[in-house]
Amino acid sequence: MPPVLLHFPAVSPQKLGQHFLADPSWQERIAQAIRIDRGLWVEIGAGHGEMTLRLAKTAAKVVAIEIDPRLAARLREVTAGHANVEVVQGDVLAVDLEHWTRGERFSVYGNLPYYITSPILRRLFAHSARIGEIHAVIQFEVAARIVARPGRRDYGYLSVLSQWFSRPEIVFRIPPGAFRPRPKVASALVSLHLPGERASKPVADENAFLHFVKECFAQKRKTLRNNLRRRLGKRTAEVLQRAGIPADARAEQLAISEFSALFGLLPGPESS
Repeated sequence: MPPVLLHFPAVSPQKLGQHFLADPSWQERIAQAIRIDRGLWVEIGAGHGEMTLRLAKTAAKVVAIEIDPRLAARLREVTAGHANVEVVQGDVLAVDLEHWTRGERFSVYGNLPYYITSPILRRLFAHSARIGEIHAVIQFEVAARIVARPGRRDYGYLSVLSQWFSRPEIVFRIPPGAFRPRPKVASALVSLHLPGERASKPVADENAFLHFVKECFAQKRKTLRNNLRRRLGKRTAEVLQRAGIPADARAEQLAISEFSALFGLLPGPESS
């Protein structure tokens, strides 16, 4: 399925969800934390080049993606003296990453617009075979969901998706005052180290598995049995019992290994 293309007019940074990391001390702290190596780096939301030049000091090449045409033009001027920086003006949800990375293995740093963090991560996970690490500055509440463990209130589909593909950790919180314009929420640097649990719990059809997990979380207040009844009908109780999952269990209580085991017990289409 082709990526979703989002069209944005040339409007203010606030309307694009952009909050630029303006504090040099936080820029340096992040640069130290992500341990920039001499490989290929893709930067998402390059902005004014706050982190681009720091990446360029060490990386063999930086592909800096910026959606705002005016910022991209300015970024080309700022990085003109750095032959290892290539500025790409476009939406990361539509940019051909295969083309711009020449099929090479790469790492990612991004200051992600808060309202499309999840779609961006899903897009990156589609290239997980070639990504070593993803470092992202995101809204703290979203970061908490990404790293949440089973049984926690924040644990949901985004948690399973992120932990299926990576081993995420919150490196540190970043205060609103580090950004311009100042956001109304706290932020965090999250590092996602690939691969995740998929490396030890392979499934026959990964897309079908992730769709199944989304079904399980369809209505978090309902039990797993209720959420799966539409798919399994009268077989629901039997399948849950075979998986060793209590009839009153909710999706937020299941570890990824339990989702994987349960998926493996689903009846095939021919028996539906």
